[in-house]
Amino acid sequence: MSISALGYIGIYSQKNEDWINYATAQLGMQVADSGGNISAFRMDDRKQRLIVENNEAEGLAFIGWEVTEKKDLQSFAARLEIAGHQVRSGSASLCDQRHVDELIYFGDPEGNRIELFFNAEVTKEEFIPGRRISGFKTGPLGMGHVVLNVVDAEVLMPFYRDILDFKVSDYGRSPVPLYFFHVNGRHHSFAMVGTGKRGFHHFMIEYTKLDDVGQGFDIAQQTPEKIAYTLGRHTNDYMTSFYTHSPSGFFVETGWGGRVIDMDTWTPHETFAGPSFWGHDRLYLPDDAREKFSQMRLEAAKNGLQAPAVIDCPWLYSNIKS
Repeated sequence: MSISALGYIGIYSQKNEDWINYATAQLGMQVADSGGNISAFRMDDRKQRLIVENNEAEGLAFIGWEVTEKKDLQSFAARLEIAGHQVRSGSASLCDQRHVDELIYFGDPEGNRIELFFNAEVTKEEFIPGRRISGFKTGPLGMGHVVLNVVDAEVLMPFYRDILDFKVSDYGRSPVPLYFFHVNGRHHSFAMVGTGKRGFHHFMIEYTKLDDVGQGFDIAQQTPEKIAYTLGRHTNDYMTSFYTHSPSGFFVETGWGGRVIDMDTWTPHETFAGPSFWGHDRLYLPDDAREKFSQMRLEAAKNGLQAPAVIDCPWLYSNIKS
């Protein structure tokens, strides 16, 4: 049994119009549904990838993970219940709302709602982005990735690694504890930041062209306070990206060029270079906290640390050739 990809994300918010504008004009998603208490957005041929529910509790509502086979739902349910976690089956109405055949749901040790589902609906209707973009990198790699603020990552580690079978990609301990996990070839589909608090840190979506990122950055700069992290490149997944403040307060990362790994040969390891080769200046942080990250980037530059050249990256080179 296995979880194969991040399928969808649910957000609670009372800022529906703000989310429609942000998801389309900034991120490039397509409105799939905006009736009643729910607004849903497309990124590809799936009926929906992002769901915003009208609720005063601004922030993460649920994370939907796709399983490979229908029987995996019961296998995971049994494993979770043995470990003391209450599991519920999704009603027919809930499955219809999520556009999936079947699902189960439960909470992680810090109260985040997790949904495992089988067989999401697709549509033959053309995907029409909310702004002129080349498209999103999804397919077998899933929607992107999600990152949670956590009180203690060591407490959550057994839940995600041992029960849900997420595979550790790498981890760092400074300047904050960071743990990254993969469920497919995407370097990480899930991560935890040991900030000492609970909540949604960010989700990431990846474009098929770098220019989509740059043009999105130009759009965001029209409202400078919208930018949370400046344009930069990460050290572990080589993603070139920037982060904006979402209408609900957490961040959204938009990027290009993410690393695709070989799951059969990948070895988990500790990283020491810090989160970024360059850029990603955290504008939302106080000066002293920003300085810690800045010094790590300057040290990386001093040591000549850089991502491999594009020609040395088959996952990028093949995309460019096509």
